[in-house]
Amino acid sequence: MDYNKLAELLFPHITKDPAEYEALYPQRELPMGAKVTRLGPSPTGFIHLGNLYGAFVDERLAHQSGGLFYLRIEDTDDKRQVDGAVEAIISSLEFFGVSFDEGATMDGDKGEYGPYHQSQRAEIYQTYVKQLVQRGAAYPCFCTEEELSAIREEQESLKENPGYYGKWAKHRDLSFDEIQSRIEAGQAFVVRLRSKGIPGGSGEARTISVEDGIRGTLTMPENEQDVVLLKATGIPTYHFAHVVDDHLMRTTHVVRGAEWLPSLPIHVELFQTMGWDLPIYCHTAQLMKMEDGNKRKLSKRKDPELSLDYYRSEGYHPKAVREYLLTILNSNYEEWRMEHPDAPQEAFPFTVEKMSNSGTLFDLDKLNDISKDVLVKIPATELASFLIEWARAYKPEILALLLENQDYLIKILDLGRSGDKPRKDFIYARQMFDFISYFYDDYFQQEDAYPDNVTAADASVILSSYLESYDHQDDQAQWFDKIRGIAQANGYAAKPKDYKKNPVQYKGHVGDVSTVIRIALMGRSMSPDLWEIQQILGEDKTRERIQRMI
Repeated sequence: MDYNKLAELLFPHITKDPAEYEALYPQRELPMGAKVTRLGPSPTGFIHLGNLYGAFVDERLAHQSGGLFYLRIEDTDDKRQVDGAVEAIISSLEFFGVSFDEGATMDGDKGEYGPYHQSQRAEIYQTYVKQLVQRGAAYPCFCTEEELSAIREEQESLKENPGYYGKWAKHRDLSFDEIQSRIEAGQAFVVRLRSKGIPGGSGEARTISVEDGIRGTLTMPENEQDVVLLKATGIPTYHFAHVVDDHLMRTTHVVRGAEWLPSLPIHVELFQTMGWDLPIYCHTAQLMKMEDGNKRKLSKRKDPELSLDYYRSEGYHPKAVREYLLTILNSNYEEWRMEHPDAPQEAFPFTVEKMSNSGTLFDLDKLNDISKDVLVKIPATELASFLIEWARAYKPEILALLLENQDYLIKILDLGRSGDKPRKDFIYARQMFDFISYFYDDYFQQEDAYPDNVTAADASVILSSYLESYDHQDDQAQWFDKIRGIAQANGYAAKPKDYKKNPVQYKGHVGDVSTVIRIALMGRSMSPDLWEIQQILGEDKTRERIQRMI
C-alpha cells in the first residue's frame, strides 16, 4: 500500500504540514512547574455541578502554580448542540467565580492558542489524521450502520468483546483500488486508528500503566479498538480532538470525571501514536448522594441539584457554593477553615493528593449549613444587591418592591447579624425573601396561631393594651417592661420561670404575651428581635398591623 497516495486520495484539500501547527502553537513561556489546565464542556444545554467541581480543580492547579487555565468548547457533536448553550456555560461559570486566563468568551476568543471552539479547528485535525494515514496508522472505513450492527450482534452471540478491532475490522486491509472505487462511488467513510493493541481473546493481551494525578498508578488492558478519529463529516471524535488540542494548547493536566477512565487506554495509544507526551490525567470521583441509606450517582433525570441552573434559580450565593465544593474537594479544607475563619478561599493550599478517589458524597443539607455561615459574613449592602439581581432574573414580581426602598431592605437584611452570636437565618435568595417577606404588606400573612393558652378574647385585650401603651421612642428595656406589665395585668407570669414553678397560678407567661404581639406584627411565632423589627417597620406600620389584628 502506498500510504502517501492514500493520504492524498482521502485529503486532497489538506496542504498544510503538522510542523506548521507545531510552530504556530509553541511551548508556553511559563515558570518552571507551572500547570496548564482547561475546562472543555460540550454545549448540550446542560452545565452541571460536575463541570463546576472540575473547574475548581483546574483553576486551583493552574493559578497556585503560576500557570494558566483556559476554556475550550468541545462542540464536535453537532447532533447534541443546543442554541445558546455556549453563552449559558460562560455566564454560569462566570457567576460562580470561575476565572479563565484565555479561551472562549462572550465576545469571541481570547488568547493565542485558538480557535477555542473545536468546530472551528477541522483543518487542524484533518492535517494530523492525514499524517497518520501517511504513516499507515489510520485508514478509511466504509461500514454502514447496518453492517456495524450486524458485527455487534454476531459478537454478542459469540460472547466476544464488542467493538471494531482485529478480525472484526472488515475494512482494515482494503486495497488502494477498492478504497478508490468506493470513494468514486460516493460511499461515505470515517477514518479509524489502526490500533497496535492485541485483542484480548488472543491470549496475548497486554496492559498499560498510567500515573493518575489523583488515583496513583492505574494498570489496565491496552486499547485494541480501531476507534473512529474522523467522522464522515470530517469532524473528529472527542477521543482524537482532545488529544490534538491538549497537545497544541500545551495542556499539562487534564481534570475529568471517573466516567472517562474506560477511555484512558484509547487516549494513551493516541498520544503514543502521535509521538507526544501524555498530560497528567486527574480522574475525579463521581458525585454521589445518599438515598434510602445507600449511595448512588447524582442523576440528571432524578436530581435537579445536579444542574447549575438549580443553584442560580434558587439563589445560592456563589461564595457559598464554592466554599462547600472545597470541603468535598479536599479532605483537609474544613480543618483549614476553622484555623483561618476569615481567610479568602484562594489562600487554601489545594492539592490533588487530598482528593477522594472513590464516590464523593454531595449533601444539600450540608451546603445549606455552610451557606448560612458564609452569608452571615457578607455585608447587608452586598446581600441586598445579590437579592435584587436574583429577583431581576428569577422573581421579577418582587423587583420593584426591593428597589423601591433599598435602605429599608438593607436594614431588614442586617437584622440580628451583629454581636458575638449573629443570627444565621439566610441560606439562598428565594429562602431569604420568604424569611423577610412579612416586612412587606403585600406578602404579609398570618402563618402561625396564637399560643394554645391564650384565648381570642385575651389576645384582643393584650393587643389593645399594647397599642395604648406603645411609644416608638421607648428603648428596648422600657418596651419590654410595658409587655411585662400587660402580662401581669391579664393573669400571665412576668417571667417564664415563675410560670414554671406555679403553672396553676397563671394563664401562661410573658413569652406567650409577646408571641401574640409577634404574630400580629409578623404573622409568625419565631423571628429575630421583636423590638428591632418594630424599629425597622416604623411607628405607623407597627400601629396599623396591631390595629388590623384587633
